[in-house]
Amino acid sequence: MRNYLTWNGKDFRDFGVYISGQGTFSAPARAYNILSVAGRNGDIITNEKRLENINVSYKAFIYTNFDANFRDLRNYLLANIGYQKLTDSYHTDEYRMALYAEDVDPEVTSKNDAGEFTLTFNCKPQRYLTVGTTVTTLNASGSIINPTLFPAQPLLRVYGDGILGVNSQSITITGSDVYTDIDCEMMDAYKGTANKNHTIQLSDYNFPTFTAGTNSISLDGITKVEITPRWWRV
Repeated sequence: MRNYLTWNGKDFRDFGVYISGQGTFSAPARAYNILSVAGRNGDIITNEKRLENINVSYKAFIYTNFDANFRDLRNYLLANIGYQKLTDSYHTDEYRMALYAEDVDPEVTSKNDAGEFTLTFNCKPQRYLTVGTTVTTLNASGSIINPTLFPAQPLLRVYGDGILGVNSQSITITGSDVYTDIDCEMMDAYKGTANKNHTIQLSDYNFPTFTAGTNSISLDGITKVEITPRWWRV
């Protein structure tokens, strides 16, 4: 079986591209500030509470019609800007958010009919679980289990006005106009193109997260909540 990738919904086999996934297993680094002080043993370490982006590289091959396929690939890569969803056939249960901003320098056979090159994506540190895109609907208070060790920042579609509780945090919603979308990763509330940040109030000024294990969810006046949890690992 030849392995492949997709980016921004495009299957790169459409460009005749197949890959090796040898460079896809590394993990991101945690960001620390390290300060050395004269006369003091050891360093002072401050945790920045974030993981750094990571470069993910694929050794790629085009076996036929290299000139046309490579031209179309190059144009597609550079025409799409910003983070896009990246998947590959090595890790079918997860995806990354990746941008492409590298040059591509191929090694081509003497007849210019085949070639190989490296595709390097700059990725957010998270490996998002595909199962984390499945929507969980609660019509009453309940719970949701985070299967990973890392706090997830969900997308919440909240129906009605009232108070949505997540563990010790809560969101008060007014003027919902049927529902309000609350994106805890982007720290934004909206409905379609309408800004709804003025209709929500956060109990501790922070958007809620789902910690590892069981998370309690309470609905007070809220008729329904649809949860896209966005589980992730590294």
